[in-house]
This record gives sequence, C-alpha cells and structure tokens, in this order.
Amino acid sequence: MNQKYFQLFVRITVAIAFLSAVADRFGIWGNPGSKNVSWGDWGHFVDYSNRLNFFVSPAIGEVLAIIATGLEIVFSLLLLIGYKTKMISFASGLLLTIFAVSMTISVGIKPTFDYSVWISASACFLLGTLNGYSYSLDAYLINKSFKTKCLD
Repeated sequence: MNQKYFQLFVRITVAIAFLSAVADRFGIWGNPGSKNVSWGDWGHFVDYSNRLNFFVSPAIGEVLAIIATGLEIVFSLLLLIGYKTKMISFASGLLLTIFAVSMTISVGIKPTFDYSVWISASACFLLGTLNGYSYSLDAYLINKSFKTKCLD
C-alpha cells in the first residue's frame, strides 16, 4: 500500500491526541471528575504533572507543565500542516518518550501501556524516518522549489 495515506493518518492522529490532552487541561472536555475527563482544569493537570515530575520543586514542575503544553500545541499544529515534519516527528517522539519514562518512574509502567504512550512515541519516530510527506506544506515547498529551479 501507498505510505502517503499512512503518514497522513499518523500525523493527524498524533496531532489530535496532543490537542485533546491540551483541551482537557483547559476544561474543554468537561469539569474535573466528569466522565472521560482526566484533569478538567489547569490546576488538576499541574498536580498530575508534579506527581510525574516529583524530582523537581512544584514551581519548576509548573514551568515543565507549561513547556510541555506549549510544545504539544506547536507540535500538533506543525504535524497537521506538515511543516518540518521529519524534525517535528522526532521531537514529538522524544517528548512522548520523556513522558513515558517519567510515568514509568512515578506511577509504574502499566499506565504507559494503557494510554499507548510508547506506541505513540514509536509512531512519531517511525514517521520521522520517511523520505516524504504527501499532503503537507513540506511537499508543497519542495515542489515549488523544484519548479522554480526548473524555470531558471
């Protein structure tokens, strides 16, 4: 089968997973304690993040939560449009691996499998090994550059 659809599927699903987690942190999926809501607000998310990052002070833990959230937003948008896809795929895989390792150390390995963190990280790393990304800004820019060089 043609990989152009598979890579697009991975890009979209990883981006949606990142955006869904971010939405949960800001209460978009519902209030804390609601069905299918992990955190429901920023405070509950920071508490969870600090639990995973027990090795740093709560103040530094909140900074890490802000950084992770910012990266997830940026990575998801770049994956959706397909810009710098190879680099962003590896960076996403690294972010997810750090999350999985932190989860494993703080709450055990089983939740990392229940939430498919290792699989998501692996999908990102695999995505980063591809030579091209159809339906992406990367492909558009490569084609535009190639056409410009041919006309010169």
